Amino acid sequence: MVFLRGGHFFMGTDKPVIRADGEGPERQVTVDPFYLDLYEVSNSDFLEFASSTGYVSEAERFGDSFVFETLISNETKEGITQAVAAAPWWLPVKEANWKHPEGPDSNINDRLDHPVVHVSWNDASAFCNWAGRRLPTEAEWEFACRAGLERRLFPWGNKLTPHDKHRMNIWQGDFPVNNTQEDGFFGTAPVDSFEPNAYGLYNMIGNVWEWTQDWWTPSHTARPLTNPVGPKSGKDKVKKGGSYLCHKSYCYRYRCEARSYNTPDSSAGNLGFRCARSVDSPSTDGHHN
Repeated sequence: MVFLRGGHFFMGTDKPVIRADGEGPERQVTVDPFYLDLYEVSNSDFLEFASSTGYVSEAERFGDSFVFETLISNETKEGITQAVAAAPWWLPVKEANWKHPEGPDSNINDRLDHPVVHVSWNDASAFCNWAGRRLPTEAEWEFACRAGLERRLFPWGNKLTPHDKHRMNIWQGDFPVNNTQEDGFFGTAPVDSFEPNAYGLYNMIGNVWEWTQDWWTPSHTARPLTNPVGPKSGKDKVKKGGSYLCHKSYCYRYRCEARSYNTPDSSAGNLGFRCARSVDSPSTDGHHN
């Protein structure tokens, strides 16, 4: 984990790209010091957790999870008869879960250093509790993403590929039919891929969406806030950072202020997390310290 000193920063934006997501207004927010994982939680990390505790994820209990169509084998695809109407490239795959990311004929043996996927908010919270940690608040997450830069789109500035260098794992080409993989990846990338931001954090945007603590609301006040945590209740949880499937033409959410949401029991092949820890709570393990 990395220690972040906290402080003031401008959260959100007065120039929202996806207004319905509640990206604005910009507000001055103060966060207390906290720790954050340098990396997204990996398959290796989650395997250790599941092996130690016998934990069974919600996708395993439900019996299926959503996978991007192009990643699914033809054999598995033959048995699928439904899709998401608004996003037909998402298919419910039986026996898809964190151990079998594209269905029963896939495994994580060659990607133990990739982020775990198909984890619900409830699964992520269970892991964090086991590790003596918690999910970051949305404010903490965005503070960490911005890494001291004000009013910038990305953790390093406003240029998508500074010096013609890719800094994150997103979709290049024509979504959803052709990914040119100019960043080197079609699906997930190892959690230590690309350059870290100024706080030493890897893959804050792109790769996989990351769960936060907060309940979702698209409405925000412009007044200054200290340690905001979102509404007291709701039906959806905030996720941040975008994923390897994001493209400017469809899901321009790989920006620090961008945000989206899912129900706490949702899982998909591009949804993961990283853990935070309050300064006054001792860690119970050695992951990433």
